[in-house]
Amino acid sequence: MENQREKELWEELIDERILRAVQEMGFENFSPIQEQAIPCLLNGEDIIGQAQTGTGKTAAFGIPLLQKVDPELRKLQCIVLCPTRELAIQAADELRKIAKYMHGIKVLPVYGGQEISRQIIGLRGVQIIVGTPGRVMDHMRRHTIRLDDVNTVVLDEADEMLNMGFREDMELILGQIPGEHQTALFSATMPQPILEITGRFQNNARLIRVAAKELTIPLVAQRYYRVKGQDKDAACIRLLEYYQPALCLIFCNTKVKVDELSEVLKREGFQAEGLHGDMSQHQRDVAMHRFRNGSTNILIATDVAARGIDVDNVEAVINYDLPQDTEYYVHRIGRTGRAGRTGRSFTFATARELYRIREIERVCHTTIEEKKLPGAAKALKAKADRYLNKAWELKEHEDIELMKTFLLRKMEEEGCDALELAAVMLKAQVGDRGPEIEADRPVSRGRSGERFGDRRGRDGWRRERGEGRGRNTAADERRGGKERGRNGYREEEGKGRDGGRGGRRQGKDGGRDTRGERGGKEGCRPGVGRRTGRYPGREGFREDADTRGGYGKDRYREGDGKREERGIAFARPRRKKTEE
Repeated sequence: MENQREKELWEELIDERILRAVQEMGFENFSPIQEQAIPCLLNGEDIIGQAQTGTGKTAAFGIPLLQKVDPELRKLQCIVLCPTRELAIQAADELRKIAKYMHGIKVLPVYGGQEISRQIIGLRGVQIIVGTPGRVMDHMRRHTIRLDDVNTVVLDEADEMLNMGFREDMELILGQIPGEHQTALFSATMPQPILEITGRFQNNARLIRVAAKELTIPLVAQRYYRVKGQDKDAACIRLLEYYQPALCLIFCNTKVKVDELSEVLKREGFQAEGLHGDMSQHQRDVAMHRFRNGSTNILIATDVAARGIDVDNVEAVINYDLPQDTEYYVHRIGRTGRAGRTGRSFTFATARELYRIREIERVCHTTIEEKKLPGAAKALKAKADRYLNKAWELKEHEDIELMKTFLLRKMEEEGCDALELAAVMLKAQVGDRGPEIEADRPVSRGRSGERFGDRRGRDGWRRERGEGRGRNTAADERRGGKERGRNGYREEEGKGRDGGRGGRRQGKDGGRDTRGERGGKEGCRPGVGRRTGRYPGREGFREDADTRGGYGKDRYREGDGKREERGIAFARPRRKKTEE
């Protein structure tokens, strides 16, 4: 506590058993959300708490919730809803720690993927359940959860539950609770559906808004690499080979990519496991257990599945995909560099995603350094050094002398020396040097607008000797005639300034003569039914902009230059009238 008076106030407000447990958990001061929410909840008020993840919201609702529970009443009294199984398990564990010295209080997490019969047995005598909306609804349908004595409901991470499609379940659960009860809602954002839920199911709720924390990660060295999308797998393998982290978290945006990358890394000899929402609870528990005990040193996960992962000695985090939300970036790389240790974060970004890197730097007040991926030779050297160091650790082993005899026998058989034999053995272990991975660079533009190797002027079109500002390019030159007039169209013998593109024969005013038909006086193409009319006449009309068979604009009658009424463009040109 900051001073003695504040400490005395909290001691009067909060049960001494809870304070004792909280202090043992290492907390000395209450966070802003806890300071504002705890008194309101102890007074029985409904609240809306807007605060980021990681600000201590579990203790903010957990302390008053536990203090109000009657340990003598062996019936359900409180329900806490969470968006994911991991968050439900994490919140239940924290509530148990806070209630360490409060005997008779039973907390149970309920979530999908676990045998429901096992949960039904565990629900006997439980006062607090922490669960996902879908599984809580399942128990309500089976009448294995009785709501008659529920006096408190907490919606934790309400915006995440909405994003995951739990709105209907949330409303059904809240609507089924009989009698008066207290409702606390916590959310990082306040979209309109959240406000609608609060309006329906809360009474005069007090809004508690905590300013966003400064999103900084001081102990994590942050780097990013410009990598093409198709090279991300190779770049990921390159970093793992070069840095060789003892524990590494890799984040992908989709479940499909988690599975694909997991298979790729396993084929390359890495101990990797995937973690996402489509896996059964047993599979997820096994993956997390293997990652925590070190039997798997690489865990590939989505953002939602990674909620609740609490491993202190993660050395590196790789953002295979850029997170969809800047706050997720902080949550991801905040899983390394814990407990005073330094950590590394590596982020892959294509040339078109560089603006996202700048946005993260701006919002998080940090610098993400651009780096070049380690070369293939460096990665091969790192693999060889690791193998040699690991092998040298066995030099005191009792079987070394026996191994020497094997080597001497092989050297005599092959007629080679020890260095040559050792090099071959090392080669068999570390493999070949991989290909170089080129960085993804944006398309460069010269000062005069050069792109894709073309020489262009300021207006973006190629300028060659004799060209004006028109759009004609080398394609026209192949058709003949490099000289261009002031208006940018090609002027050849028999063509006028109106710019009708010439066929084999040209009329005196530049109209195209197709199949022996002569163009009109105004230089318009006489044919009808063509796909597009790209060449304007003197009056500026675009001819027949519609597709074949559609309606065109006013067009000139062939031969006499008079404008016809708007009509249907036919598939074939009309025959020219013979002069009488």
